Amino acid sequence: MSNAPATCELCQRTPRKGTTEHHLIPRTCHRNKWFKKQFSREEMRRTVELCRDCHRAVHELVPSEKELGREFNTVAKLLTHEPIARFVDWARKQK
Repeated sequence: MSNAPATCELCQRTPRKGTTEHHLIPRTCHRNKWFKKQFSREEMRRTVELCRDCHRAVHELVPSEKELGREFNTVAKLLTHEPIARFVDWARKQK
């Protein structure tokens, strides 16, 4: 979590409590052979800043860590997931 207010990379809001780091490839997948073959160390360590609401929604709407890492490993890909896109549209209208 960063101390200075940062902008959520999904909903573009700047929450008062700051953002959290979301690993685009979940840490639980880093030792998996498939992920080691597909991604470099730098790619596996890549994170994005998300507000708590969006971070919680991502993990609730895509509960499989492997699916997150394989199918939704960029912000653009996360936004192609229909329920996440609907949540982000809703979140952008909130304060």
